[in-house]
Amino acid sequence: MSRQIQVTFDAHDPRALSSFWRDALGYVHPGPPGVDLPEGVDPLAAWDDFLERAGVPEGERNTRSALEDPDGHGPRLFFQRVPEGKVAKNRVHLDVRAAPGLRGEERMAALEAECDRLVALGAKRVRRHEPDLPMSAGFIVMTDPEGNEFCLD
Repeated sequence: MSRQIQVTFDAHDPRALSSFWRDALGYVHPGPPGVDLPEGVDPLAAWDDFLERAGVPEGERNTRSALEDPDGHGPRLFFQRVPEGKVAKNRVHLDVRAAPGLRGEERMAALEAECDRLVALGAKRVRRHEPDLPMSAGFIVMTDPEGNEFCLD
């Protein structure tokens, strides 16, 4: 039997990092438990209200955040505040499939366009790997705003 997974990110600013990944992946912030969010209501504002009503001190309100795939296919992403900084290369990273089914220059052009979009959101470009068939169709290594490596694939 298979299992569902959640991918957890350690972060200095869970809210900001989850907002980057929301925009990068097209995911959504879920609303607070037991709160029915009307169309157009900002889930993060709903969380602020929920945590205030629950008596959570303001300094403790950005200790975690989460994202979900609105289509229900991808894993849930969880962001937790940690005091220490990132000190080494990730041992696990995300591959963001930005050019499915494309090959050659068309693929690399699609990856470059997505790279530009993500840089505008706060990511950093690290390096481009050219296609090396049959083993690699080419990809771009990037980091998110807190330095976590990921690839546009």
